[in-house]
Amino acid sequence: MSRHSESFIAKSTEKAADKDHRRKINFNIGRYNAVVPKGKEQFTNINLAREKAKNIKWKALENLDKMLESFEAKLIKRGARVIWAEDAKQALDEIGKICDEKNCKTLVKSKSMVTEEIHLNKFLEKQGIESIETDLGEYIQQLDGEPPYHIVTPAMHKSKEDVAKLFADKLGTDPGLTPAQLTQVARQVLRKKYTEAEVGITGANFILADIGGIAITENEGNARLSCSMPKTHIVVAGIEKVIPSINDLALFWPLLATYGTGQRVTVYNTIVTGPRQEGEKDGPDEMYVILLDNGRTNILANEKARESLYCIRCGACLNACPVYKNIGGHSYETTYSGPIGSVITPHLKQMDEWKHLSYASSLCGNCTEVCAVKINLHELLLENRHEAVEEGNSHFAERTGWKFWKQAMLRRSLMNMGNARIKNWVVNSLLKGWKEHRSEIKFPKKSFNELWKEKYGNR
Repeated sequence: MSRHSESFIAKSTEKAADKDHRRKINFNIGRYNAVVPKGKEQFTNINLAREKAKNIKWKALENLDKMLESFEAKLIKRGARVIWAEDAKQALDEIGKICDEKNCKTLVKSKSMVTEEIHLNKFLEKQGIESIETDLGEYIQQLDGEPPYHIVTPAMHKSKEDVAKLFADKLGTDPGLTPAQLTQVARQVLRKKYTEAEVGITGANFILADIGGIAITENEGNARLSCSMPKTHIVVAGIEKVIPSINDLALFWPLLATYGTGQRVTVYNTIVTGPRQEGEKDGPDEMYVILLDNGRTNILANEKARESLYCIRCGACLNACPVYKNIGGHSYETTYSGPIGSVITPHLKQMDEWKHLSYASSLCGNCTEVCAVKINLHELLLENRHEAVEEGNSHFAERTGWKFWKQAMLRRSLMNMGNARIKNWVVNSLLKGWKEHRSEIKFPKKSFNELWKEKYGNR
């Protein structure tokens, strides 16, 4: 068992028993579930829309090299610079070089999961650069010294009372402030940082191959400010974010909004195609786009796992997953939690260290049912388990146990062997961990097969 697996079991066991945590999560996910059906009403045929989006992502990934090269060529023509980063270290090194050149002391950053993936804030802190999260949820998490809890709503596990107490402790505000007042406090702090920052960093919800642009969708406007007010704008985006055309946004923006937050479309939708051009009144002097691999080509090379790169990071699978709702986002100890995180993390990192996440599932299929782009998530979880075994990342006792189980399931006579007492002992005593969180299994004295034969014979 890996250290990550041991830590996951310990943290998930603790969180599953935390009733206050469950109450907060159920409240917030309940609000999400109430609004998503309204968002879906904008689609004449929601399943057809999802299928079309999946096909577009399939096309993009099948032609990923050509589309990324097209994006790069068009963006360079407008004065931006494109940097290809094979891993997190290369991406961080490039960001560090840019910040050094600009003598950066303060950096503003909009919500971006890929920058969480490369641990950008920790890197900048070591460089002596103040990095400020400008998304309210991310800012709350940064104040509390925690990573995001959820792909879309980083502070989902906190109540308004928790946030008020945090602001009182960190910013010296009145602990009785309302959510609206807390938002105003954050706005005052953050707006000042925009004017001080030498560099702004954003992610990209989509990379537009045909026009050489990035598309950002948000509800607070912090990404617009982060990419327009500082003189230098850095984009960090995973290579899988590419879509063929700007016209595809007519489908993807509403789809992401509906499945992410239940909206018809988010409040701010921005397309950036380079630094400020001649005659334009705002925008940065320089723009850099870092295209990050960091294990994505490993997934691309895997014909079965490749489908997971279709993900548009709506977070719907997290909200639907019974495991996530019980153990919470931090138990996974990964950037991407929930079903999609359990699928991609073993490929982005190491299968032997992270294969346990693929077992953190009831395989109920609800994640697949709600996926905005119809990724077969529960099947990919099973595929990860299969790959782990094929690669030798399983224990001898586990392999032996399943061999016996297979032989017994293939032969009815073996299943009928032994009385109920022996079967009870085998399952409840020999199978390690079975009774830790479950009641004992009690086999009937006779199997259904035996009862049928007694009543009807062999017919």
